[in-house]
Amino acid sequence: MNRKFRIFILTLLISVSAAGRNITIDKHAIVQRNNPHVTAIDSLSSLSVGNGGFSFTVDATGLQSFPETYSNGVPLGTMSDWGWHSFDNPKGYKSEETLRGYDFGRGRKELYSVQIKDNARQRAACDWFRVNAHRLHLGIVGLELGNNPNKVNSISQTLDMWQGLIDSKFDYNGNKYTVSTVCDPFLDMIASHVISNGRISIKLKFPYPSGGHSDDACNWLADNLHSTELVYSNYHSAIFKHTIGKTIYYVSINWQGKAKIRKQKKNYYVLDGKEKSLSFTCLFTEKYAHNNETFNEAKSRSEKYWNSYWNKGAMVDFSQCKDPRAKELERRIVLSQYLLAIQDGGNTPPQETGLTYNSWYGKFHLEMILWHQAQFALWGHPEMLDRSLSWYFKVEKKAREIAQRQGFKGVRWMKMTDPSGEEAPSNVGSFLIWQQPHLIYLAELLYRVDNSKAVLDKYAKLVEETAEFMGDFAQYDSIGKRYILKGCIAAQETLPAATTENPPFELSYWHYALQIAQEWRERMGKKRNAHWDDIISKISPLASKDSLYLAAETQPDSYVNEKMYSDHPAVLGAVGLLPYNSHQVNMDIMKKTENWIWKNWKWETTWGWDYPMMAMCAARMGEPEKAVDALLMKQQKNTYLINGHNYQDERLRLYLPGNGGLLMSIAMMCAGWDNNTIENPGFPKDGNWNVQWDGLKRLP
Repeated sequence: MNRKFRIFILTLLISVSAAGRNITIDKHAIVQRNNPHVTAIDSLSSLSVGNGGFSFTVDATGLQSFPETYSNGVPLGTMSDWGWHSFDNPKGYKSEETLRGYDFGRGRKELYSVQIKDNARQRAACDWFRVNAHRLHLGIVGLELGNNPNKVNSISQTLDMWQGLIDSKFDYNGNKYTVSTVCDPFLDMIASHVISNGRISIKLKFPYPSGGHSDDACNWLADNLHSTELVYSNYHSAIFKHTIGKTIYYVSINWQGKAKIRKQKKNYYVLDGKEKSLSFTCLFTEKYAHNNETFNEAKSRSEKYWNSYWNKGAMVDFSQCKDPRAKELERRIVLSQYLLAIQDGGNTPPQETGLTYNSWYGKFHLEMILWHQAQFALWGHPEMLDRSLSWYFKVEKKAREIAQRQGFKGVRWMKMTDPSGEEAPSNVGSFLIWQQPHLIYLAELLYRVDNSKAVLDKYAKLVEETAEFMGDFAQYDSIGKRYILKGCIAAQETLPAATTENPPFELSYWHYALQIAQEWRERMGKKRNAHWDDIISKISPLASKDSLYLAAETQPDSYVNEKMYSDHPAVLGAVGLLPYNSHQVNMDIMKKTENWIWKNWKWETTWGWDYPMMAMCAARMGEPEKAVDALLMKQQKNTYLINGHNYQDERLRLYLPGNGGLLMSIAMMCAGWDNNTIENPGFPKDGNWNVQWDGLKRLP
């Protein structure tokens, strides 16, 4: 084959691939055929509506009628980005009391916020800062039906994702009910329309916060510790003021139809309808506000918003695939798109359990923001990523203080935190470093979508300061004439900070992120940072033994010690999530490592995002069969419930990083990565995976 003909064939293949990226697919049909349908009271099958910064989860009645029944499943949360509370601090605990010095061989003591056990006051201070602040459940809005969910029969409930509408039909005590529920896309407000030949009464119950590590955030046995006042009412509306110590917020209900508010007991009110139909809206606000919105107005806005969301965003169609697993993969993808839009699209990074129930006291973990949010840039919704990434500006000062107290330049982003940026004490989280490059990775994704000066101007300072810490953290080994990473806990959290050196994923991430930071300097008209270039050229390669990559250079027992092949198989992230680089990675060794992991890993210890990470690694290494197998591996932590939530275990009944990781991996498997010329590189070419898609962005 002569050179001109080879060029012609390559150009043809690329053009065919490009044409495939712009095909017209029926987005409405794809979304509608994956709408979840519920036919029974099931605590793991609750459905949600939301707008990204506020979410409302309902049971099979379409409202929050039986919260106790669902409390240990996927709970019936009403949560927001702004709804936080802290218990009183009468003993005046200070964050400095959570600090302890560590010597990692850098010639100084570094102060880390940890869970101190050997000093009573410090232990109490650490406990207080872990619990506070915690996210609030803002209030139950349900049908007043009594306490026996077994009386609910003939259930037919559907979430119409194209409209953001939950339609619920059921019988209760011989009476038929139809309930339609939506969330306003711009207000923290739910709206519902109820029709019944029986009594229609709406309950509003306000809980005291539990302060629990992983629960529905409701303490129903502490009515004396908080208060709910009816501060305004007329014939069609009422405003409640809920006071929990120094935390105050308002709930304003507006109804259409004859009804009257009454007080059932403290922190418990009921709206009694007088007709066979009742519509209402319920608005949650930080400040006193009147609510004049109607159900029909909210429903119309919801429909318009969701139509726009789906039409604007990317979509993947598996209807022409012959593999029987394709239908399930499509279901997971579409539901993940919906769940992440309603739970993760606010102005702070999301928590693992989103706005449904509290995990880690409602706090969010910055090492997870990549798995939650990268997909927004890849699936046509970069504004949602930009919204949460902007939060970093608010906590930049605190991140700089963390770096300074440890003797580093730049900013060191905290791991477990809240909207204020306060670092929660942790014997693991405070030593993690892989959250650091995320800011650079995510800012780069935004720039790749919109390579404008506006994006550069907005994030260049944060990229620079993030890289400053990374450059200072990498330590030069004069004997080996290389840079090493030490004094850290790896993404595979089974490795101790005191002895861990050169974990593989972190090494590759340092190499990649510093390269991107240099590109940002050049885009801003600056010279490259000579120190960063020195690190890029001299950073340690991944350490191996017997042609297998180690969990860390200091862990030669990685394949004989069970502890070393549990938790996250993070080594696979070095090629997959990150581009392959020949300076650090040998592809043959990585493939052998991958094969060993597939055969021997302790899967019960994994997490939901591990499977997408494995899929991305397989795709980059030219193993599309393995990429699909990873996403659909039959393991408990890779379970997706009827509502689309990624189930982990009894504590984490939903886990949004798994959903986000799934979307990130699908974007790669379809659209590929820089310099890839294969169409749908993550899917087998055996005739069973004719995957059609539109609007996806490729990965670096």
